[in-house]
Amino acid sequence: MPTPSSPNEYPVELTPPDISAFEAGNTGIPYVWRFDSNVSGPNTMISAIIHGNEPSGAIALEWILNSDIRPIAGSLTLAFMNIEAYNAFDPNDPNASRWVDEDMNRVWDSSVLEGERDSIELRRAREVRPALKDIDYLLDIHTMQHYSPPLMMTGKHQKAKALAAQVGVPERVVGDFGHANGRRMRDYGGFDDPASEKTALLIECGQHWSAGAGILARESSIRFLAALGTIDLDLVDQFALPSDEQQYFTVEEAVTIQSETGFTFAEAFSGGEIIQRAGTLIGYDGDRAVTTPYDDMMLVMPSRRLWKGLTAVRLATRD
Repeated sequence: MPTPSSPNEYPVELTPPDISAFEAGNTGIPYVWRFDSNVSGPNTMISAIIHGNEPSGAIALEWILNSDIRPIAGSLTLAFMNIEAYNAFDPNDPNASRWVDEDMNRVWDSSVLEGERDSIELRRAREVRPALKDIDYLLDIHTMQHYSPPLMMTGKHQKAKALAAQVGVPERVVGDFGHANGRRMRDYGGFDDPASEKTALLIECGQHWSAGAGILARESSIRFLAALGTIDLDLVDQFALPSDEQQYFTVEEAVTIQSETGFTFAEAFSGGEIIQRAGTLIGYDGDRAVTTPYDDMMLVMPSRRLWKGLTAVRLATRD
């Protein structure tokens, strides 16, 4: 299903870089690059543009590649993901190219990847999948629909929150369990296995087209690699020290839309709001009122794509 277009209320401050120079890759997979240090260490990976209208990740990967930032231990894989959606980006209609056929960040279940379903995004996921086989640590770069405090999404397990603390940015860290309509890449395989040391983070760097999102995409990439010993610690010095201590949250409820008529928010929420009282009205799933189940809950990424089966918003409590 093509991305439903929606009006854009935010300025497009970023210019998506031309990534065609990186098409050949060096792994046998187009747009996927791997650099080995030949020194013992973790296999790390940074991925970008799973969603075609989120250029910040491409900005970060282009910068890393052109700056010759290479691993001093282990290996570093850099993957540009949803190429066809990214190449379709139009700053005059920037919401229209999130995906081509389906959301590429909902197809990372083995039964889907190995099943008979077909789409442009599934073909690309199957093509990139071998690059994930031996990855120990993944950072998947994303951005958000609204102006909202950036978030580090860690999944269900403490191992990822521990890694987020080592990275140190952004200020808010959210443990969550994904979406009802499909598995994300950060939840693929061992990343979502508490018995595995494999660990993945998904960063939401800010509003899709804000200049600050591109800056945070670069900074978080460097801090991620430095925390794992993949690159020289001196590379972190180009960024200021984080100004605030991290705050930790855990999603208690993902509001999955059940009504055929969709979801309507009670207010113009943009995300990051702390709702102080339990029972506060958030919106309506059709005719059903949706309220906060607990006091002091944060709204996580309220969506503008409000049709049946998708997540309208996630509700998180402080750790």
